[in-house]
Amino acid sequence: MSSTHKPKIIVTRRLPDAVHARLSDLFDAELRLDDKPFSHDELKDAVKRADVLVPTVTDTIDADIIDAAGKQLKMIANFGAGTDHIDRKAAHAKNILITNTPGVLTEDTADFVMALILAVPRRLVEADRLTRSGGFTGWTPTGILGHRVRGKKLGIVGMGRIGQAVARRAHAFGLGVHYHNRHPVSAPIENELGARYWPDLEDMLRAVDIVSINCPFTPQTHHLMNADRLACLPTHGVIINTSRGEIIDEAALAHALASGQLAGAGLDVYENEPDIHPGLLDLPNVILAPHIASATLESRIEMGEKVMINIRALVDGHRCPDRVLPPQSW
Repeated sequence: MSSTHKPKIIVTRRLPDAVHARLSDLFDAELRLDDKPFSHDELKDAVKRADVLVPTVTDTIDADIIDAAGKQLKMIANFGAGTDHIDRKAAHAKNILITNTPGVLTEDTADFVMALILAVPRRLVEADRLTRSGGFTGWTPTGILGHRVRGKKLGIVGMGRIGQAVARRAHAFGLGVHYHNRHPVSAPIENELGARYWPDLEDMLRAVDIVSINCPFTPQTHHLMNADRLACLPTHGVIINTSRGEIIDEAALAHALASGQLAGAGLDVYENEPDIHPGLLDLPNVILAPHIASATLESRIEMGEKVMINIRALVDGHRCPDRVLPPQSW
């Protein structure tokens, strides 16, 4: 792709105004102004016309869409870190580069995880609802009793960038840090966080009070937290998920929470998003957030900057800094 040519960029969702302005300056950008997700047909039309497609996690870029892509489509520059919504194998087979925006979401997502870790055991949202509804009639010794967070054990499932950022915050709040990962992290990181590695997930779940899901979604992690694993947690246990909804069996979670098998949950993602299992909607011990763990203006602008850096690298004939490589097993 010539550096003197302004590539055709099609963006599938509305992005912050600052990102729109910069995209328009740098490229021939076709922007989405109404924030509605592209339909399957709109995605097919986009890949037929674009040099670069800029999708988000809400866009399923399957083999059918990749097959419809014209020869001019050189890159899928994903606005987001996760790429499980893109058929990477089909894209790489057609020599279509895939890039993402790692790193810039880490701290904001970890902040949100910590907010849920604090809010669920302390029943913060329940207390807010009670107050707004006129139920607050004055202080009582037993009003909205929650559970202390300091001194509890946090189990982190997935000790990547976000998992480690959550661990740093949890350690500062006096939580014991435990984690399950494919491999242990380095000894200096474990020592810094006082973190204990558990090779067996079930063993860790039996030993902790709060669980934070921070692993990626893959075929192997689908329903990783099923009914049997949820049953490993203590009855005062709390589960937090800001990763991908499909990692938890939502029906099993709803049953565990309704039956008292688990004390609470903080969810930002859902198995059939945006639909939420109806068994969760009326439970007072669940905080339901609308997929906002990374939703800060700063992070969204930084994500847009990463998208543009990757596109600019392609145009200039350089290696894209955030290229998503195919798994070695392919």
